[in-house]
Amino acid sequence: MIWASTTQPDRISAGGMKTPPFSDISGKVALVTGAASGIGAGVARWLDGQGIGKLVLIDLDGEGLEALDLNCQTQHHIGSVAEEALWTKVEADLDDLDYCVVNAGISGSGEIADLSLEEWRRVTSVNLDGAFLTLGAGIRAMKKSGGGSAVVVASITGIKPVPGIGPYGVAKAGVAHMARIAAAENAAHGIRVNAVAPGGVDTAIWESGEQFREAVAAHGREAALKGMAATTPRGQFATPDELAGEIGFLLSDMAANITGTVLVTDGGFSF
Repeated sequence: MIWASTTQPDRISAGGMKTPPFSDISGKVALVTGAASGIGAGVARWLDGQGIGKLVLIDLDGEGLEALDLNCQTQHHIGSVAEEALWTKVEADLDDLDYCVVNAGISGSGEIADLSLEEWRRVTSVNLDGAFLTLGAGIRAMKKSGGGSAVVVASITGIKPVPGIGPYGVAKAGVAHMARIAAAENAAHGIRVNAVAPGGVDTAIWESGEQFREAVAAHGREAALKGMAATTPRGQFATPDELAGEIGFLLSDMAANITGTVLVTDGGFSF
């Protein structure tokens, strides 16, 4: 584990005056789930670049966590966010917490009438139950710290119905509303809770889809993503780093008056 410098250089404005960094998070502590890749890794890099003091990172992929090139102090927990025993261990190590990013999730597909209960529970156990366990642990730790900010990663499929992804869309609708309820419950404790609802994002979650793998085999990954993004006015999927910046804004004091909101970030897909 390595401590990073907590000093961030001032930026120079157009008028020649010094301006502070995006948000002063130096020396603070953040928890990020699903941090080994995709949006979670992007958030970890963003927070590290802003001078965070410590990152508590959680993922099933221990090698992916180790591969992150970060300067701040890190603490890794390997396991599924849907396992209550994992959170017992994590909370025991959380003395202070300022930020919580509820990001870990898995994909799932199939029409509701055709799904088995086993498949339904496989997807919702991580995407909904795991998010519940994460947010609960994060809020309890932030209460002990005297306040903080949390962001839950939902999905546009939790707002706009998309056929064939029933358990995923339902779980994401649930976590978005969970964030709003948590915001109402914890404003008096100085804790803000928001959610983001991304559309398509270029992450490894697509690799589990058979149609996507077939498209990649036939046309290459970039072309496959472009084809999927054709229904989006922007014409391309977001990058994990783009989502990380939006999540970082909601975490930061620049969003001090924002709580209980669900930020749609889908390139216009839901127009």
